[in-house]
Amino acid sequence: MSRSIQRRTFLTGAAALAVAATAVGAPPATAAPRASAAATSTAVSAATSTAASTAVSTAFELPDDRAYPEGIAADPRTGDLYVGSYTTGAVYRATPGRRTAEVFLPAGADGRSTANGLKVDRAGRLWVTDSTSGVDVYDLRTRALLARFDVPGNAPRFVNDLAVTADGTVYLTDSVREVVYRVTPAQLAAARGGRATLTTAYDLSGVVAPHPSGAYTLNGIAAQDGYLLTVDMTAGALYRVDLATGDIRQVALSGGDLVNGDGLELVGGRLWAALNGTNTITRWRLSANGTAARLEKSVTDPALQIPTTLVRRNGRTLVVRSQFDKGGPMGPGTPETPFTVAWVHGI
Repeated sequence: MSRSIQRRTFLTGAAALAVAATAVGAPPATAAPRASAAATSTAVSAATSTAASTAVSTAFELPDDRAYPEGIAADPRTGDLYVGSYTTGAVYRATPGRRTAEVFLPAGADGRSTANGLKVDRAGRLWVTDSTSGVDVYDLRTRALLARFDVPGNAPRFVNDLAVTADGTVYLTDSVREVVYRVTPAQLAAARGGRATLTTAYDLSGVVAPHPSGAYTLNGIAAQDGYLLTVDMTAGALYRVDLATGDIRQVALSGGDLVNGDGLELVGGRLWAALNGTNTITRWRLSANGTAARLEKSVTDPALQIPTTLVRRNGRTLVVRSQFDKGGPMGPGTPETPFTVAWVHGI
């Protein structure tokens, strides 16, 4: 997930910063295409989309005029979508066939003032990260808070994004501490109805590239059979964490980089990434073992409005339009309302 310019190093450098069509209504078949440009600082023109092949349109609206959405998650059982508010901690739900989401968890729910990464696991639980403290776990049927996991100690932290593996284990990035936390099904069962402490599974602080003090590094994270992928948004690098051995290695990127890399979506052998500060979505082809990735395509369009996270279902891409640069954590201004989640066609 993304952070603010200067205040939270949202950008790097000088200012270091979908579910199926039935899920939320099919995108307009006649949506006018928008021009796009190269996504990353080194992307080659062959990987850049054309106006004839891509378009950005609205999938659904959010009900709060101060939402500044950040994370998105899809319920694999129902097709419902959940979107979190970075500025209030509210969570919204978009149900199949509706063009406007509803409030699922109100602002400030259970003392949470911000909602970053969101994921729904196969057991029907919603995981919501709070960058300031940890992660909350909810029962989607009852909306009850099942457990809360807190970052230990008082040192700075920024719990950012999360991924769920096939066995139900959840991994979370910390953009300040440069670690990946882990919550196992056994830990969740033990904490049910109360609080527990997040435990560090992998420490990448000695692996990520040198960066200015206070810069944010680890951001989006995705799970594949046997390994995790997580992005360093400041350096634009991608890291592979072997779940069996704990080996951490930098993925060899060709055709581009992941500077400003935010949310990741991994489906089969392809990886999608939201690059927040450049209004870009990129698609990468992974090698068989996930140690290399080649940029296949990118879409850059101001209509993406600072994209933070994305989700894919049945060949379609849904992208959160945060508008953080319009009166949100990136700076002053007035957002376009209502806040929306976008379809991005052609990538």
